[in-house]
Formats: sequence, structure tokens, C-alpha cells
Amino acid sequence: MATRTGSADLPLHSGHVPHWLTTRMASLGRVIVEAVVHHYGRDEVLRRLAHPFWFQSFGAVMGMDWHSSGITTSVMGALKRGLQPVQSELGLYVCGGRGRHSRRTPMELAQVGERTGLDAAPLTRASRLVAKVDSAAVQDGFDLYLHAFVVSSEGRWCVVQQGMSASRREARRYHWLSENLKCFLDSPHAAIEGRNQGKIINLADARAARSRQTGLALVHKGPDVAVAHLRRLRESRNTNLSLFAEALPATQDQEPIAQAAVCPHLHMPAHHDVRYSDVMLKRLHATLAAAAERGPKDFAELLLTPGVGARTIASLALVAEVVHGTPTRFSDPARFSFAHGGKDGHPFPVPLRVYDETIRVLKGAVERAKLGNSDRLAAIQRLDTQARALERLATGPDFESVLDQERVSSSAYGGRTVFGAGKIRWP
Repeated sequence: MATRTGSADLPLHSGHVPHWLTTRMASLGRVIVEAVVHHYGRDEVLRRLAHPFWFQSFGAVMGMDWHSSGITTSVMGALKRGLQPVQSELGLYVCGGRGRHSRRTPMELAQVGERTGLDAAPLTRASRLVAKVDSAAVQDGFDLYLHAFVVSSEGRWCVVQQGMSASRREARRYHWLSENLKCFLDSPHAAIEGRNQGKIINLADARAARSRQTGLALVHKGPDVAVAHLRRLRESRNTNLSLFAEALPATQDQEPIAQAAVCPHLHMPAHHDVRYSDVMLKRLHATLAAAAERGPKDFAELLLTPGVGARTIASLALVAEVVHGTPTRFSDPARFSFAHGGKDGHPFPVPLRVYDETIRVLKGAVERAKLGNSDRLAAIQRLDTQARALERLATGPDFESVLDQERVSSSAYGGRTVFGAGKIRWP
């Protein structure tokens, strides 16, 4: 069974992701997933994709805009392309996508069933139910336009889907996980991310069970009962008359309201530039300090390779946190954009040389691990361990100084944006 694990509200942005970034996102996304599978298994990949804060950090470390709606489409598209050549080996399959690709989900699940022996029928039913819950049972003003279904060879799955509200210029992302879902219509969401828009109709909430039952009763009894209610409402002009019984307070068998809303909810700000308030500076300082400390010890051989230096090790430290970090580590997704910048130049242009070296080093470490030698993957893991150890002690330059240094160094690292080499378009 499954639960909705969380949600996110994102500014609705237009634009495109250039080919020079999509190819790199597919490569880095694939190798990060391979590293997570190696260390923690397939189920952990599903759990992480189902966590809105981790998902946002994952997209940011891949060089996408750190906060916009496009991060959802780009990340799932990159994973679908990147994992396709190794999906049978990894036992992870990405189905669906944006627009017309979402409608191909049942067919693609049937193909997964043919390859793996899984029964595709319950997976297809789950896919349709999840889409229906977030489009019909939860009427929050967002129209679904993306549905991505990730399934493992064991039949466990997660769903990432997104809706948009053109009038509000916002998108809302919904996350689901098959783990621990008892019912699709009893507060199933693991998380929903979005701005509070006031009261919404949520017939998927456990507290709406009586409303669902009453609605079914109205359908089964035909139109006469509903028409009678409406006639009474018109004649009495009683604006408080309800067709549905009010949900009762939580009983001992139900979670209290406070607990029902405990799923993680991510709200990304409208401003495009990365600001001091978006980043936990002590964690960024710890990452930089860990790279300086562990780099010479664990990457001596790599540091002799042309193009690999302290800057690449710093990016690897942020990638290591994406692979090994616990949920509390991703409360500031903007920090992970300091690995490879952003395509629109925020916080700085994408440093292509650093990006390519990060992929090369991590890919080499994963390939060695497949052959039974995990020394380099272990070295990358030590970057994350060291960063946590240094978090209370590490100091460094202020936020603006870090940004200035990256922008000054941009040309040396092959910095690039959608506007051209090293160019930034300010909001």
C-alpha cells in the first residue's frame, strides 16, 4: 500500500533546459542513483524521491533552477533518460512524464511487467488512483500536467506529480510512496508542497470519510434526494445548509488533526536569486572545510589529474550529502545549488568543467564499486561524514563573498547559462 509523503509549492516559470545541461543532468542523476542503490538499496531511492526537500536538493545539485517549477519536469526527465540504459541492472524503471508522456504510463508499466514478470494491472490501477486523488478528490486549484511513476523490480513504487495554477503563477508538487499506504482515500499523501491558498476540498482526507459515504449515498439514491436538498436551500435561503455531514472530531482510531498534517511541506520563494536567508551558512562552511580537509587525504591521486582540484572536491562534498544525508539535512535546498550553480545564473553560472569532473569522479567510483572495490565511494562518503563533524566548528567567508568568488572564477571553470557564457539575467 502507499502514502502521500509530502508536497511542494514552486513559482511557475517558463523557459527551456538547454541540451548541454540536460545531458549532464541525466549523467549525474544516474550515477547518484547508482550510488544510493549501492549503499542503501532500491527502496531508499524511492523513499528519497518521495521526500519533497530531498527532491528539491537533488535537482539543485544537478544545476537546475533551485526553486522553480521546472525542476520537477527536468529531474524526472533526466532520470528517465539516464536510468534507461541500466534500468534492468538497477531494477528501477521510470514511467510517464509531462503532458502526453503521462498518458503513456499504463503502456510503459505493461512493458515493465513483460521485462520483470510483475503484474502490471495493480501498478496501473495505483497510477490512475493517485492521479485521480490529486486531480479530483483534492480540489486545490492546481491542474495536473505531470505524472511520473517510478517502480522497482519488486513492485514497490513512488509517484511524483505536479499541477499548475496559471492564475497564481504557481505549481504544486505531490509525492507518493507505496510503503505503508493502507488506503488511497484516508489521508494518503506523504507530502504536498504548496502555498496555503485557504480552504480547499480534500475528499481524500481521513476526516472526510463521512462526506464520501454521503456522496455515494446520494448517487445511489438518484437525483431526487439531491434535488430536494437544493430546493430546501433555495427556499429557506439558508447559506449554512450542507449537503454533506460535517466530519466528526478524531476518534481513538483516527489521527488527530495536528498529526494528519505532519507530512513535509516545502514552500519555495518567488525571488529568483539565491539569498543569504535561503542557505544555512554553517552547513556550507562545513562542506567547504570538509573538502579542504579530506581532499588532500582521500583524493591525492585525483588531485594530480588536470582539471581536478579543490573546487571539484567541494562539489563532490555536496553530492555526497545528497547520497548520504538524512532528511533534516535538506531543509535548505538552495545550498545544493552551490555545487554546480544554476542554468539561469543563480547563484552563479554552471561551471561545466567542474560539473564534468564531478560526473567522471563519481562514475569511476561507482564502476569500481561494481567490481568489488569501494575505496573511492568510501572516500566520497567520508566527505559527508567530515562535513557533519565540522558543522559546529567550521567558519568561513560571508555569503556574499562566496558568491563573488564563484562569479569571478566562472570563466575559468567554463561557466555557462541559458543566456550565454557566464551571463546572468537578474530579476
